[in-house]
Amino acid sequence: MIAYQELKKVYEDQLQPQLSGMEADRKTVKKWRGRALVLLAVSLLFLGVLLVSLLAATKYSIISGMFGVTFSLVVIILSLMLASIFALIALLRYNKMKEVFKKEVITRIVALLNPEFEYQAKGFVPEAHYLAAGFFPDTHDRYGGDDLITGVIDKTPFLFSDLKVEEKKNKKQMDERKVMVWKSLFKGLFFVAEFNKSLNENTFVVPEKAHTDFLGKEKKGVNRYGKLVKLENPEFEKIFSVYGSSQQEARYILTPAMMEAIVNVHKMGGFQMMFSFVGSNVYCAIPRKRDTFEPKVSRSVEYKDVEEMYMLLHLIETIIKEMNLNTRIWTKE
Repeated sequence: MIAYQELKKVYEDQLQPQLSGMEADRKTVKKWRGRALVLLAVSLLFLGVLLVSLLAATKYSIISGMFGVTFSLVVIILSLMLASIFALIALLRYNKMKEVFKKEVITRIVALLNPEFEYQAKGFVPEAHYLAAGFFPDTHDRYGGDDLITGVIDKTPFLFSDLKVEEKKNKKQMDERKVMVWKSLFKGLFFVAEFNKSLNENTFVVPEKAHTDFLGKEKKGVNRYGKLVKLENPEFEKIFSVYGSSQQEARYILTPAMMEAIVNVHKMGGFQMMFSFVGSNVYCAIPRKRDTFEPKVSRSVEYKDVEEMYMLLHLIETIIKEMNLNTRIWTKE
């Protein structure tokens, strides 16, 4: 990977001109989306006024008489129809912009960070890795993702992508009818590094607040990760809790350099990261509300977006290098 000190110059010289060329497309999508939202607001306003007037049914009603009601209904229907058309135009244009962005910009960013890394817009981490990590329930009904990046660091292959995992749930309505809905189990980035040697024990690193209550006590179900491990890094332990079947191995795995890299990425993006060191693999799951490699409509792609991607890749690089140098944690061959 390129050095962090070079990143700003690479962005300004090689990426910014390309990103500037996509600004017209982004503004067009934003314009059509804005029109759709305005018309939706108009229809909701007229609907609200109409309902209040009908319920009030007095001479003080804002809308009265057959003409007023008919006019309001026509405005509502036309506004909704136009809003739907504009929203569809915005969606189609965004999908086209997203396709070009991934093909030209993301592919370029990955190549600049490291020419040996490969990017597949429609690829994603295999389901077997998701299950083996041990973070989430084994059962789900829908599994998918996109934006797969693969590569090799220090002879260790790695891969990561956005994932979206869901399960079916029956939700009871007001009239007691049940409606099937999709519940998200995980949405975010998922990393895997595959070593050719095995760890003796399993170790898990999870967000501190997600697994303790407001009194600082462990929540139920946390013990499935193993016993709590105490480390000698107060800053790291304020953010994460470490569990494992071996206290000693967990301390060997989480070297000072690795903990520093994890804390730095957390500080930059506020990511609630989870790590597991299982068998011959290291896994990292980062829940996110938005897709990592898709363009924003509300604003332009900025340096901080490229910096975020760099820091995530640098974290994986640090973990792999620290794991390869750490001879104390591997099973003797």
